[in-house]
Amino acid sequence: MFTRHSLNPLITPNSFKPSRPDFEIVGTFNAGAATYKGEVLLLVRVAERPIQTDPNIVLCPYLAVDGELILKTIPRHDERYDTSDSRLVIDRLTGSTLLTSISHIRLARSLDGVHFQGEDQPWITPTPPYENFGAEDARVTQIDDTYYVNYSAVSAHGISTALASTTDFKTVNRLGIIFPPANRDMTLFPQRINGQYVAYHRPMPSGFGRLNIWIATSPDLIHWGGHQIVMQASDDGWDSGRIGGGAPPVWTEKGWLSIYHAADRQNRYCLGAFLTPLDKPARIIAHSPTPIMIPEAPYETNGFFSNVVFSCGAIIQKDILRIYYGASDQVMALAEANVNEVLATLERV
Repeated sequence: MFTRHSLNPLITPNSFKPSRPDFEIVGTFNAGAATYKGEVLLLVRVAERPIQTDPNIVLCPYLAVDGELILKTIPRHDERYDTSDSRLVIDRLTGSTLLTSISHIRLARSLDGVHFQGEDQPWITPTPPYENFGAEDARVTQIDDTYYVNYSAVSAHGISTALASTTDFKTVNRLGIIFPPANRDMTLFPQRINGQYVAYHRPMPSGFGRLNIWIATSPDLIHWGGHQIVMQASDDGWDSGRIGGGAPPVWTEKGWLSIYHAADRQNRYCLGAFLTPLDKPARIIAHSPTPIMIPEAPYETNGFFSNVVFSCGAIIQKDILRIYYGASDQVMALAEANVNEVLATLERV
């Protein structure tokens, strides 16, 4: 159903300059997408790490309270630390986690939605105290003349959801934390529904519960309530590990179409889709029983964290749904399909 663009991957770590001379970019992925003044804009997550010369250590970067960069040295073969995941280090003694990279949000522009020019400076730079470990996975939603950007704010306090806004993609107005830890994968609807702003989000319970998609409403985008579950992870199969928001919902004549991500218990990330009525976004009326995209291209099956397709942005141009997605936590790619064909594959529930 979806056709991968022949020029994939569209954005790679070589598409940007590191923000510091002593850093290297290891990932350019999970970008929010928007159209603005005839351009397609991607707000790309740029993951950087210190240039490492000693294979026996792992350097974990984070920001101190005053914003100073700290590099913690972890012995790779010390049994106290779990270094098996390339993305993070877990201290088995304390249970605390450090990341092996620190992310910021960078802007990339394109006139055709395929050939992108990345900007040299970060667009959103992580800021203490709630972004000490990075700002990740931006999603962009236009409401009237304002573009709202929500992203994951990561720190030792947990993973929370932060919100910012812009009208020109130059000035950024930070609105602060809107969903406290642990919460991520928020997708904001592009218009009020029944007089309220509406968003899907993904709480991350520990001990009890699963990683499911919830809905919430707000009168002002800051204060959220009316929380309830919209979709649950399955007991087995492609979506048994976790599910969460992908691209912000897009309007179609048949209802709101949402592209979401799901992972199985082996951490293979796929994409699915579901449909809700235009006036009742908490009620799913159709969904994809099997993935609409699975990792199968080489840049999806091999990378910084392999076997991942993960979308934070989708655009409908005429009848074509363009999904911009991160592959293997390393590069950005594009897949396209006729939106009516996508809708036709969804099964009624």
